[in-house]
Amino acid sequence: MNLLKSLISVSFMTLISRILGFIRDLLIASTFGASIFTDAFFISFKIPNLLRRIFSDGTFSQAFIPILMEYKTRKNEKYVKDFLSSIFGFMIFFLFILTILGMFFSRFLILINAPGFSELPKKLELSENLLIIMFPYILLISLSSFFSSILNSWNYFSIPALSPIFLNISMIIFSIFFSSFFNPSIFSLGWAVVIGGLVQLFYQLPFLYKINMLVLPKISYHNIGLSRFLKKIGPAILGTSASQISLIMNTIFSSLLHSGSISWIYYADRLIEFPVGIFGTSLSTILFTSLTKRYKNGIKLEYKKLLDWGFRIGLIVSLPSAIILFVLAKPIVVVLFQYGKFTEFDVLMTKEVLELYSFGLIAFILTKILASAFYACEEISIPMQISLLTLLLTQVMNPIFIFYFKHAGLALSVSISSWINFLFLYWKLYQRKIIFFKYRELIFVIRLILSTLVMLFILFFVLYFMPLWNIGSFVNKVIRLLFVCFISGIGYLITLNFLGIRFMSFSYKLS
Repeated sequence: MNLLKSLISVSFMTLISRILGFIRDLLIASTFGASIFTDAFFISFKIPNLLRRIFSDGTFSQAFIPILMEYKTRKNEKYVKDFLSSIFGFMIFFLFILTILGMFFSRFLILINAPGFSELPKKLELSENLLIIMFPYILLISLSSFFSSILNSWNYFSIPALSPIFLNISMIIFSIFFSSFFNPSIFSLGWAVVIGGLVQLFYQLPFLYKINMLVLPKISYHNIGLSRFLKKIGPAILGTSASQISLIMNTIFSSLLHSGSISWIYYADRLIEFPVGIFGTSLSTILFTSLTKRYKNGIKLEYKKLLDWGFRIGLIVSLPSAIILFVLAKPIVVVLFQYGKFTEFDVLMTKEVLELYSFGLIAFILTKILASAFYACEEISIPMQISLLTLLLTQVMNPIFIFYFKHAGLALSVSISSWINFLFLYWKLYQRKIIFFKYRELIFVIRLILSTLVMLFILFFVLYFMPLWNIGSFVNKVIRLLFVCFISGIGYLITLNFLGIRFMSFSYKLS
């Protein structure tokens, strides 16, 4: 298996999903602007989405994949299927109860996440109803993540990467064709989320059948693999919960600020998640499975080489991405969102958040890569402890930065905390002699910085000749924006090549 080809494939799938996500957000922004309707929807959607991040996605795979890889390598197919059936049964039982409780206590959950809504009865009621509609999404998407983890363990990376596309397609279709059937029309997005979750779940079943891992759920709490999983999922959830608690606290702060703050932060968050998803999540997903396999088989040298490869790729893509997002923050927001009820003021407020998020982009991506090195060794406690520390630091910084930067201060505190998280993870790996920073690493970083400076010069040169970004049709503006990014990117790659860093030479083949 060629890791670079797998990375490009997964990144491409993620790119399609993100593009559809932007089309989805563009429709929401142009239809509702930054209003009580969007604030209510984003708050309501954030709760099941937050639980998804805690109970599934990365957290689930961190505890699940190392055990599955061990079973796959050392046990026969019957043991593997028994393990999967037990996990499947446990998840359905636990998530069903969680969904019922979440729907029953929906108003309470809204008030915890957005206490500012207590003074706005209409906004609170709207958010509560939306949350009741969308809460089953946590059950559907968590089971979908379970299926994705199995497929990733069999090196079927592209199939799970394509899964989020269906959620975006569902929301786009409901926004365009079905919003008029609901009163208020924002409810159409709530039902679109549930339908999208169903499609994400059932889409993966044929591929599980293909690898002969489509199993029926069963309740079997005496399964050894399930017991091991439950022991590891607790610390993993605690570690992931730190970042999610930080998001909750940010939402609480933003609900107390100017109306529209939640929406501005949401749109900026969507933009920063574009490179994080395409590069950071894709890279860490591929690396995690490969690192786990090498560690389980005792090939420590190959494990270190893999991590070094991932770290270098992460630096190559994150550094220019951060610069481009910072410089093009306003043009990006104008081109993608300034339509309909999304005003010039909304553009400026969103731009401020995006600029401060871009400061932490490199750390967002590299942290995912370094954390996967610990999870592959089943050492969940170290990233958990570091996450809890950064959570504390984030909440200490939040009131200070809000005082000076208003809603954008929340993005700055997240960015700084991510850098602290990255430095602690790097230091721990350096102490264990798993990662190094020697002369050749220093030369590599210097070459990256020089290439980025050349890219920055090209970027400003091309921007000088560009007309105002609010002039022209949507297609025209998108083409201009892509042209600026393409020319700057080509300049960056050519400079890298001239300085001796050839991207295609990072092809990494695994046996």
